[in-house]
Amino acid sequence: MTRSPGGLDLAEAMTVAARELHGSTTPGATLDTAVRLAVRLLPGAEHAGVCELERGEELRTVAWSDDLVREAGTPDLPHWERLWTSPVVRVADSVGAEGERQELRSVLSMRLRADKRRLTVLTAYSRKPGAFDETAARLGRLFTAHVSLALNSVTVREQLTEAMHTRDLIGQATGVLMERLDIDAQAAFESLVRASQRENIKLRDLARRIVGATDD
Repeated sequence: MTRSPGGLDLAEAMTVAARELHGSTTPGATLDTAVRLAVRLLPGAEHAGVCELERGEELRTVAWSDDLVREAGTPDLPHWERLWTSPVVRVADSVGAEGERQELRSVLSMRLRADKRRLTVLTAYSRKPGAFDETAARLGRLFTAHVSLALNSVTVREQLTEAMHTRDLIGQATGVLMERLDIDAQAAFESLVRASQRENIKLRDLARRIVGATDD
């Protein structure tokens, strides 16, 4: 039976990891959990990080397992562009732009999200060359599937929470305008929309400003 580095069989290890990932309450917390679990689960992994790449911009690191990954920032590795189309890319011994050896020599990069504009990648690192084999790559794909599901789930929950909060704000702002202008709800909402368009400000931000001014 396939076993994880910690001694658990693979199915049990992935079940435990999935529970931890789905227990996170924000996308950032999910990514922090993912890099910690990657080091624990993936054979050969000593460090891990999550990077985001927007087309035409530089990579930025958004989660890291330790200071070495955080301080290394985003290594100048030529494989990043390949991840727009490939789910997993391995580098046996990374070399920088000037030909120098990187401190984090072995790289196993796994795509979490990709659309036309933004790429999100979970990368496991080792200071030893050739640390990641095909087994690590297969396990990495399975693990990142769990991470992606958890990330999508928490993102949807966060968006729904924000939508409910926005609805409540707009309702409160509409009530303020009804009382202030002595108009009905429909007229108050239309007044709010017109002001939002006139001032080129999002409806929720205008509503927040109106409600905040009333609370002061």
